[in-house]
Amino acid sequence: MIAEKNHPQCDIFWNNEELRTRQLAAQGLLEKWVAVGCRSRRIAVNTNKVSLTPAPRTFADLTNQIWRGKIALAYPLFGTTAAHFLALRQVWGDEHWQAWCRALAANKPFLVEGNSVAAKLVAKGEAWVGLTDSDDIAAEQREGAPIMALPLTEESLLIPNTIAVVHDAPHRRSAKELLEYLQRPEVVGELIAAHALEGVSLQSVTNATLKPDWDKLLADLDTGTARLKEIFLR
Repeated sequence: MIAEKNHPQCDIFWNNEELRTRQLAAQGLLEKWVAVGCRSRRIAVNTNKVSLTPAPRTFADLTNQIWRGKIALAYPLFGTTAAHFLALRQVWGDEHWQAWCRALAANKPFLVEGNSVAAKLVAKGEAWVGLTDSDDIAAEQREGAPIMALPLTEESLLIPNTIAVVHDAPHRRSAKELLEYLQRPEVVGELIAAHALEGVSLQSVTNATLKPDWDKLLADLDTGTARLKEIFLR
């Protein structure tokens, strides 16, 4: 989309998270965007491998020796995993966050291509613990897999679906009609029923979770991303 800025090819940008939508909006590539429903980032466990009592409750727990070689997560350079890690950096501060990232990397996690892959590894028991999205956990549960999401905490990230009309969209009127349609309560309800979403909005979730300052996060995006590449990209 950035490369096509002067000659956009698409009309709607339907993104499953918030960070990159805000990044494109800040560059003037989007005419309008809205948040529709929400999912969440979760710690998931294989219930055949991990009993609830010693299950990791915090992100700091994931650096403990007991989980060495037993954690799965998507490369934290993309998608919701990147957004989550960068939000944690904002809350913890760079020094503490880098120390945690390095300790997590030293614990030999499975670094995989996406959240669905991380959830599948936990479902199969190849990993005992995973960092993934709620809809990917639900997809494995529908198949009868022994996987469970741990409760939301202050370290969890809520992730709305975002839908945007591209600036100078070639079919602007149709794009706006689709934008309005996808916000209808009955459409959101169908997505919740299919477990593609957990709730109708961020405001519907009462648990204390991360509340990023997106403007500051975007301003420091290049620095945070460089740190992630240095630590996790091999």
